[in-house]
Amino acid sequence: MKILIVEDEPKTGDYLKLGLSEAGFVADLCRDGLDGLHMALTEAYDLVVLDVMLPGLDGWGVLQGIRRAGKEVPVIFLTARDQVEDRVKGLELGADDYLVKPFAFSEFLARIRTLLRRGKPRESEILKVADMELDLLRRRVTRSGKRIDLTAKEFALLELLLRRQGEVLPRSLIASQVWDMNFDSDTNVIEVAVRRLRSKVDDAFEPKLIRTVRGMGYVLESPE
Repeated sequence: MKILIVEDEPKTGDYLKLGLSEAGFVADLCRDGLDGLHMALTEAYDLVVLDVMLPGLDGWGVLQGIRRAGKEVPVIFLTARDQVEDRVKGLELGADDYLVKPFAFSEFLARIRTLLRRGKPRESEILKVADMELDLLRRRVTRSGKRIDLTAKEFALLELLLRRQGEVLPRSLIASQVWDMNFDSDTNVIEVAVRRLRSKVDDAFEPKLIRTVRGMGYVLESPE
């Protein structure tokens, strides 16, 4: 999935690009409204993240240009403008969502995934590995047909591991994606969460799916 970020604030733009890249997306960053409109019209993107206050051409103008060109790409506004009339204007111009700064990256990522899932067949809402199934719509997990009850954070952690199955995920990435926090080496919140998740989805089943890679992080994969 390829995402265009149009954001002129350097720290925010770099943060979004890094976060989306770590979440498995291809992310292009543009810091000017005119350049953003040009990229949106000349390249194929699955979604556009758009600020309102931009040099060259504001976000309203960028969105209008995209829609006038007949582009139906999903657009989410990410802006400090939090007045009701601003949100209404954005949606009336054709935006698909509107998120106000400051924001939690986990919510931002969830909204993006919701927009990208629209119109996809139901099969895309179920993640599978070995005998485990994670149903994103029903928020339900089963192994060998047996229902497993998870907390919201445990579900988010398992979803991340499943989406990136076979890939070793460092603790810093897990902390930013699931807990929306910077990783502190003095805290054991990640280790505790993984241990609790394993006790529910692995301990009573074979094969074991979640593995610790010493000094690197965690990986979910089905043994050969």
